[in-house]
Amino acid sequence: MFSSEIPFEHWKLSGFESATAFLFPQIESTHSLMKTKAVAGDIAPGALIVADSQSAGRGRHERTWDSPAGKNLYFNILVPLDGIAPNSFAQITQVTALTFAEVFNTMGEQSNGAPAGDNGERITVKWPNDILFGKSKFCGILAEIVFVPAQSNSAATPASSTASCATTAPQRKPALSLGVGINVNSDPADYAHLGRSVTTLKAIFKKQINREKLLRALVASLERAIGQFKAFGISPWVNAWRKMDQFIGCRGTIVVNNNCTDANRNSGEGSIKKSGCILDMNPDGSLLFKTDDGEVQTVYSADLEI
Repeated sequence: MFSSEIPFEHWKLSGFESATAFLFPQIESTHSLMKTKAVAGDIAPGALIVADSQSAGRGRHERTWDSPAGKNLYFNILVPLDGIAPNSFAQITQVTALTFAEVFNTMGEQSNGAPAGDNGERITVKWPNDILFGKSKFCGILAEIVFVPAQSNSAATPASSTASCATTAPQRKPALSLGVGINVNSDPADYAHLGRSVTTLKAIFKKQINREKLLRALVASLERAIGQFKAFGISPWVNAWRKMDQFIGCRGTIVVNNNCTDANRNSGEGSIKKSGCILDMNPDGSLLFKTDDGEVQTVYSADLEI
């Protein structure tokens, strides 16, 4: 994982079940491209899109994700949702965060004999799907449901129904466009202009990282995790999350902004904020939060500020 990497254009990658990987030296956004191609039927579920740099990388609430060339990982996987109930789709991002955090901690054990940092600090998770070292974020996950054309079954279609089928809109099924940005070989100083705590894997491990090998490990681990999630649901992941989340029992602020725009995405103007105590993660992956006025809330969708 810490060996020298080959040039980006020669990376050998695949998506889930050996699906095609598409590599782009520079594009606007892997997330935007994945959505366009998936909806058009140009990319099948399981496919992977990877960019060496992005000119318009996206984070949650349309925030910009800085994407310098040749340093980090920017990719999208089109996750098949067959066999997963719609009310469980959101839990996939939590499974992803926990799975990736475990990969990063394993890297630390291989490199330093410790989970991550020099002093044995672990990489942890923060609800709903952030990955942190201390309080510094280095990995962002963005998920969006897209509806892709279902595979046709024309051979089974009776000839008499051909005319009526010609005027029927093609059937579609949901898939999850899972976008990931990871600060790998960049430096924390590269993000000073953001005004918030940001770190990188190179800064954590004190070593340059082979991005191709790391991405292979992340995709393979996530594919196994999704299979386990289909079989066992979210419960095993909630138990593992509780062990890795350093903020349960701490104070925090829930931020809900359903009308986020370019003008207010950083200021938070128009958002709803409630401070209080993080009590627990519920069995379904939602957050149990007690506000300062004593109300205990179950939070399904929000940002959590520490």
